[in-house]
Amino acid sequence: MFERVSAEESEALEALARKVRNELTAAGLPVLAPGLDPVLAGGAEVNIDDGADAAGGVFVAWQASPRLRARASRAFRLKQLDEPALRHSSAVGAAMVRAMAAVLASAGFGVEDARDEYRPQQLRVLAGPPSKHQPLWSLRDDELALPGRQDAPAGGAD
Repeated sequence: MFERVSAEESEALEALARKVRNELTAAGLPVLAPGLDPVLAGGAEVNIDDGADAAGGVFVAWQASPRLRARASRAFRLKQLDEPALRHSSAVGAAMVRAMAAVLASAGFGVEDARDEYRPQQLRVLAGPPSKHQPLWSLRDDELALPGRQDAPAGGAD
């Protein structure tokens, strides 16, 4: 029987997934909204497996454009294994997973290859940055202009 993590652990996974989505978005990557049909868009896809086992956790995958996915899927279905779209689709996925791993690691996340035959070319997010760590993209105190302050930056330029 499938067992789910506790409500508290589920909330922690949701919070970690939210932080991952925010960080990838801050890097300029398109991030698929939870529940969005992947036929409509491509980008980083962050999923939660809430199973109370070793296969559970937060996972990140890359979805190429719907058109490239359709070409690769068609070639695979027709056993056209020499079709360049198949190779290219795989290369794009591998490159984007490496890029997302680098972005997340730079921001303080612990990530590793999912090492799961059911999750090829996916990352497992082990942990987020320390809780006292503010995201690098968040507003700093010196960026906030207070009304009536004479030393507030003009025009928003540094």
